[in-house]
Amino acid sequence: RKNYFYPDSAKNYQVTQYDRPSTQNGWVEFEFSGEGGSNGTNGLTRVRITRAHLEEDVGKNNHFERHSGVDFNRAGVPLLEIVSEPDLKNAEMAYTYLRALTDILVRGGISDCDLEKGMVRCDVNVSVRPTGSPKLGAKIEIKNMNSFSGVRRALEYEIPRQIAAVRGGETLRQETRRWNDEAGITEPMRSKEDAHDYRYFPEPDLMPFAPTDAWLAEVRSRIPELPLQRKQRLVRDFGLPEGDAQVLTDNLPLGRFFETAAAGHTQPKAVANWVINNLQAQLSATQTTVADLRFRPEALRELVQLVDSGKISTKIAQEVFGEMFSSGQSPATIVEQKGLAQVSDTSAIEQLADTVIAANPGPVADFRSGKVVALNFLKGQVMKLSKGKANPTLAGEILERKLRG
Repeated sequence: RKNYFYPDSAKNYQVTQYDRPSTQNGWVEFEFSGEGGSNGTNGLTRVRITRAHLEEDVGKNNHFERHSGVDFNRAGVPLLEIVSEPDLKNAEMAYTYLRALTDILVRGGISDCDLEKGMVRCDVNVSVRPTGSPKLGAKIEIKNMNSFSGVRRALEYEIPRQIAAVRGGETLRQETRRWNDEAGITEPMRSKEDAHDYRYFPEPDLMPFAPTDAWLAEVRSRIPELPLQRKQRLVRDFGLPEGDAQVLTDNLPLGRFFETAAAGHTQPKAVANWVINNLQAQLSATQTTVADLRFRPEALRELVQLVDSGKISTKIAQEVFGEMFSSGQSPATIVEQKGLAQVSDTSAIEQLADTVIAANPGPVADFRSGKVVALNFLKGQVMKLSKGKANPTLAGEILERKLRG
């Protein structure tokens, strides 16, 4: 039992693992290229984890203009507290670490980490020291930060505040401060007790729990692919740019859809473009999810293959995709029913080219005088005349040949 008096703990003690944490001496590695980063393996940034232990939650203090209240609805609920070593160097690094840590917790099924529902809370200990000094200064804890961006803003204020105080000759003392988000400052709350002030002693109402090796092995076997591992695999196995891989890592259902669609396709980047730029936009516009889709990933692969093979143009593919999204029909069926197959017949495109050349003497003269960009306009007219069905590459070649001939 951790014994202390504070309004959010009505029974004046808190049950905590204390000296027998669930986990200790671990680390989290993440991508961070800013100041103080890249101290881990393969250019990653590592933050050491001191311990992760279970304890019971306390009440929530609510402060109003003339009074304060305590909400005890969450009191007694188990929570996992994760304590890191003093490896964080600045506000941006702390923000990135929190994002990486919560990504792991969500992917591991440990928590939904919904900040608005209070599933994640964060306190920060800040300590500064003169450059080259091995000894850390007084540890000052900051509370009342309701978002990761709030953590970043609090640190952007508190770190310079402490540095200015030390440079001004002030002796900083261990304390707890509250972040005032509206004012953008930290304010004193109380002096900070040392560990021995809590009068720890064993909880008499709970029996010790000793996990077996078999149980630990079974738990380890259920650990899923973690976010950073997934991103690295998407880059390695599919040749995706890091930005695309990050999108497909952050949105797991979208990423799984991509992997199925890209399986066996020679150009997975093309599939990723459709998933990220087209599918994601449609889902957002219709406020639906991947689970609501009326077509399977294999249908998207088929659509990309129709474009790759020249059977339909990219513009027509956009129309086909929209129909797939609304009806669930296969791309081949839509192309056949609507007569959308790309025209690659040379004689047919030549007739279209002749019509466009005759109707646009100005751009034709521009091209022949050396303004090669005029060819793009003429090619666009061929595509317009064919209702987007003409093979654009072939149309450009035929136009250029006729204009230069």
